[in-house]
Amino acid sequence: MREALDDTLVVLALLFVAAAAGAAVLNRDPARQAVVLSLLGLGLALLFTVLQAPDVGLSQLGVGSAVTPLMVLLTVRKVRRRKRRE
Repeated sequence: MREALDDTLVVLALLFVAAAAGAAVLNRDPARQAVVLSLLGLGLALLFTVLQAPDVGLSQLGVGSAVTPLMVLLTVRKVRRRKRRE
């Protein structure tokens, strides 16, 4: 019973990660891509936790769902400001 539940959680997490990755690729707006990238990081953190790697999941939660999307958003903001000046 427990193994079936674990397998179901892994499959659901993999489907969520695949959907989020596809949405990130198909999205054209960089700001929206950063938001989807954050969701992808959350999905990967969940997947790592389900696969019994909580330390990797916590690292992914911090870096993949917070720091990297924030850096992308700040970069997009700076580039858009420069384009307005020119």
